Amino acid sequence: MNRSEREAAVRRIMEQGTVAVPPELCADAVRHGDRLLRRWRLVRRVLWLLAWAAAVAFAVWAADAHPWVEPPSQTTPPVTGW
Repeated sequence: MNRSEREAAVRRIMEQGTVAVPPELCADAVRHGDRLLRRWRLVRRVLWLLAWAAAVAFAVWAADAHPWVEPPSQTTPPVTGW
């Protein structure tokens, strides 16, 4: 389909007139949008809850394991009895 054929097809479509829109289309779109908003809001809340739980779990682990402290050396035994 070349450019002139496409233009002719577009003109035919535009000359056909408007199509009647079903009256319940707007209400259906609003309901669908509300459903999507509620779903995304729930997903965001769950993700924030998971992030908060991960932060708390990390803080508890770090407080117990002390990962910032260097582990004791295992290469030489401690010197005792001097």
